[in-house]
Amino acid sequence: MKAVRFHEYGTPDVLRYEDVELPVPAAGEVRIRVAATSFNPVEGNIRAGRMQGPIPVVLPHTPGIDIAGTVDALGDGVEGLTVGDQVIGALPLTSPGAAAEFVIAPAAILTAAPTGIPLTDAAALPVVGLTAWQALFDHAGLTAGQRILINGAGGVVGGYAVQLAKNTGAYVIATAGPRSADQAKAAGADEVHAPGLPTLDEPVDVVLNLAPVDPEQLAATAALIRDGGVSVNTTVWMPAPADEARGVRGINLFFRPDAEQLARLVALIDAGDLRVDVARRVPLADLASVHAETLQGAIAGKIVVLP
Repeated sequence: MKAVRFHEYGTPDVLRYEDVELPVPAAGEVRIRVAATSFNPVEGNIRAGRMQGPIPVVLPHTPGIDIAGTVDALGDGVEGLTVGDQVIGALPLTSPGAAAEFVIAPAAILTAAPTGIPLTDAAALPVVGLTAWQALFDHAGLTAGQRILINGAGGVVGGYAVQLAKNTGAYVIATAGPRSADQAKAAGADEVHAPGLPTLDEPVDVVLNLAPVDPEQLAATAALIRDGGVSVNTTVWMPAPADEARGVRGINLFFRPDAEQLARLVALIDAGDLRVDVARRVPLADLASVHAETLQGAIAGKIVVLP
């Protein structure tokens, strides 16, 4: 089969489109014929060698955390799945990824693919959708009637976070750049402000930071949070702000695969309550060019990669 792998850390040039052996599922695993994966910025950091501490991968490594495809073979002891099932999932960050024609996945991380969108487009969902879900509900405990400030709402995770927060009944205040402000508004934000520290009429219950802002700006958002509120931060190189005197908690989010949460996201998609946006679709052989684009700046929108 064909796959993209890197045998050493480095620039996008280390990515090779090559022939590899067809993997065989072990107990509790399934083999999936890949319909699509997607690009996530963390994969560029893994390739460059900047994540060897928190995400130690074995070289050669195949990137591609998101997976959408069809079950092709079952390992021993797998129940609830059959050959031919269409599934999606977010692979463990340290395992070989889905930038390949076939991939092995733990059965426990998979859920049935949405039926309301193409299977290939469903590869745009798992990592970013789960990141938004876990930020809002696992860590912030967002509920109806609360006020939330989403910093970086014009990005891919931000789009899901705005939609999910609105579905919950929260009042959503967004910050977004000029190119993505309309996207934040279309996702359902009640207010959209320019990047920076917005002037608010009243405090918020939650601040969710998704943007690579200056540490001083992130720290200043603590003053926007009511007593007892929470700040959730996804930019792992700086800590979430807190204010112990006022009971404001700071939480740093580390994404994790979760099939049950992913199934709830799929249900929202099939009910028409959650929109999946795909900016571009590129062939697997061109994955290195996508990685190279990130060296020129952040990529706008979600890129789906097709074997």
